[in-house]
Amino acid sequence: MKPKTLFEKIWDSHVVYQKKNYPDVLYIDAHLIHEVTSPQAFDGLRKRNLPVFRSIRTWATADHNVPTKNQDKPIKEILSRKQVEMLTKNCKEFGIRLYGLGHPYQGIVHIIGPELGITKPGMTIVCGDSHTSTHGAFGNISFGIGTSEVEQVLATQTILQYKPKTMLITVDGKLKKGVVAKDIILYIISKISTSGATGYFVEYAGSTIQNLSMEARMTICNMSIEIGARGGLIAPDKTTFAYMKNRKFMPKNKEWDKIIAYWKTLPSDKDAIYDKELHFDATDIEPMITYGTNPGMGVKITEKIPNVPTAEKALTYMNLKAGTPMIGLKIDYVFLGSCTNSRIEDLRLVASIVKGKKKAKNVDVFVIPGSKQVEKQAKKEGIDKTLKNAGFELREPGCSACLGMNEDKIPAGKYCISTSNRNFEGRQGPGARTFLASPLTAAAAAITGRITDVRTIL
Repeated sequence: MKPKTLFEKIWDSHVVYQKKNYPDVLYIDAHLIHEVTSPQAFDGLRKRNLPVFRSIRTWATADHNVPTKNQDKPIKEILSRKQVEMLTKNCKEFGIRLYGLGHPYQGIVHIIGPELGITKPGMTIVCGDSHTSTHGAFGNISFGIGTSEVEQVLATQTILQYKPKTMLITVDGKLKKGVVAKDIILYIISKISTSGATGYFVEYAGSTIQNLSMEARMTICNMSIEIGARGGLIAPDKTTFAYMKNRKFMPKNKEWDKIIAYWKTLPSDKDAIYDKELHFDATDIEPMITYGTNPGMGVKITEKIPNVPTAEKALTYMNLKAGTPMIGLKIDYVFLGSCTNSRIEDLRLVASIVKGKKKAKNVDVFVIPGSKQVEKQAKKEGIDKTLKNAGFELREPGCSACLGMNEDKIPAGKYCISTSNRNFEGRQGPGARTFLASPLTAAAAAITGRITDVRTIL
């Protein structure tokens, strides 16, 4: 029998129908929806008089357009309010469970999936959001889909997909002080570019990856889409199982033992062949930061902005010059949040840096927990008080300033150091200028008011 990769094992076991030169019909185990990419899909079902085929396989939450202040009051922004109201109406009409504003499980869709135990190894998971790849950290096939595909999955619990090629990215070695998961993925993107994995599904492996916590692994898989990949995944292991045990939607007792036995068969076979393999040395990775307008335009924080002819337009937008050191550049805002870095471990990292310190006067800092459960845990641990004493503002859960679709926008011309996943022109608001970095690097900048090597204050 031909050895298989983790990806091939899951994909092949979910193919409902296959025909040469046509996309596979792939069964979907979990469908996550939110208020932005679902309204048109539900309208499509109504027009064709179709029900949701398996509502039990669908989970909904409000995250993209929600305000992160005063969530108990009516939403001010008209479009945002309408979309959230439509999600509530659609879920009620089609019998879908909804974790809306005010619900103890509400939060960013890619945060609540893992913390509730919806996300499991061996699954296929889709959502109308490109960063669905986050869930692959648990050893499953997770990818973003468009609105017409959201309708397709609601109607049939399947999707038409061409099978991607496979890529193995191995990272080995011990991480240096001050280097975290966000630095690993920003480093990889800087090395292979934002199109380096186009057409592939990436598996991350190696001793560095194996030694990461589940929350750190989620950060890596979250940004797989930023190397052009269809998604990213990491083989499930003891760390995975320990994180998942006893979560709300996880099997219990004998069923747990039974499913663990299956999950242990998932990792790639010893002689499995990938279409492409890349290897990186962890000791070469330092705290990373972007300088341009895509996540691939990143450098080690100690480096200068490179003189690359293709970066001219980006540097004009960012109002930066090639040859300028990154350290010392003044910033105006710090955004700590998004589906990349808003879990409890991220907030703990921030708190460890800012405890007993004050933010710089020239900087506005807002911290957005990824879910109500993260917010609750932060308060339980006293992180909220640490942040408040430092002058940081802890708000309520949502996508917030990651994408500027809600009330949280960075003003035009202002510099924001952000723990989110994209730094495109206008991504955080029209004319906003974004530096992507880790929670540690962002917290250091909040304290100093400038881009700072966190290792100098650790």
